[in-house]
Amino acid sequence: MVILLDGRHHVGLAKLGLQLAETTGIVKIVPNTTGPLAVALLYDGLCTFEFGIVAEVFGLPRPEMGEAWYRFASCAVEGGPLRAHGGFTLTPDHGIELIDCADIIVVPGWKGSDEAVPEDLCHRLREAHERGARLVSICSGAFVLAATGLLDGGTATTHWRYAKALRDAHPKVAVDRSSLYRSYGRVFTSAGSAAGLDLLIEIVRQDYGPEAANSVARRLVMPAHRTGGQAQFLERPVPVRRHNEVAPLIDRMRAELGAPWPLTRMAEACRMSLRTFMRRFNEATGAPPGEWLAAERIEEAKRLLAAGRLSVDEIAVFVGLGGADTLRHHFRKRIGISPGEFRTRFSRPESARGDVSVPSACEHPALCSQ
Repeated sequence: MVILLDGRHHVGLAKLGLQLAETTGIVKIVPNTTGPLAVALLYDGLCTFEFGIVAEVFGLPRPEMGEAWYRFASCAVEGGPLRAHGGFTLTPDHGIELIDCADIIVVPGWKGSDEAVPEDLCHRLREAHERGARLVSICSGAFVLAATGLLDGGTATTHWRYAKALRDAHPKVAVDRSSLYRSYGRVFTSAGSAAGLDLLIEIVRQDYGPEAANSVARRLVMPAHRTGGQAQFLERPVPVRRHNEVAPLIDRMRAELGAPWPLTRMAEACRMSLRTFMRRFNEATGAPPGEWLAAERIEEAKRLLAAGRLSVDEIAVFVGLGGADTLRHHFRKRIGISPGEFRTRFSRPESARGDVSVPSACEHPALCSQ
């Protein structure tokens, strides 16, 4: 049960199907029989953080929401005590059959991208979806939903580290490696870890409206809606050096991002025809030259923005984008937020900056004429 102290604070455990209601100085336990039943799946090797955010959003008593708030439970997809990350073991209250009566089923991560998904689990998820349940995954949980076939022909997302593995394992699924979350009918997928919170808040918004979503977000001390996507956090790609004739050019372009790099100049530097160069460059980096160069310029801009020493105009010149307006355009297109927003989120405090490596004018020929 839940113990209310001074009409404000509660301690203890809220059991399945019970909702705490607050009145002036009175403790009252109200059975919650009308809200959607949200069920989180438990498995050996449980991703603790991912499970925790599901329990936080759907399982925490929220008397201000009334009696129709979510009911929450967990069920094991396999037998026995289950280990969880962090050095503890779970003894689930329910077995896999609870899926059969759930309205929302959440897969909070999975054992690994190469771990098989039991057919019984896939079958139950397909049946649940057919009767109208919503299926939700966080991070690597997308592999479970993809295994059901319910994402075939649709678009899904997962943690950017797993995007290629998901695409390779399920070629019928279009994988969006930049979004925080995606929906395909009643199947919802989210990116890594904390992006699951964004998706769960969105589900609250769909079910109970923006005021309820904002209330939950405030208690979590997070924005009700985050701008941008996973592209803010992707690591800088390293080119595959299978073609030695392209690798020196890549190194030079990275050292001279501020210089103009038309395709003809790139091809001439590699002593290739334009057609051959385009093919070899794409094979080496996985992207056309123009797209690769734009991405590199944005990556360098991100580094300089986080360093916090230069203005947006100065950074735009350093990375070869000419001016602040052009940088803002490319930044929003690729990252989803403005350079100013990125700097606010990711710049280091002055005391932690130390010496920041800023390219000199001689390393960026575009500055030499100034």
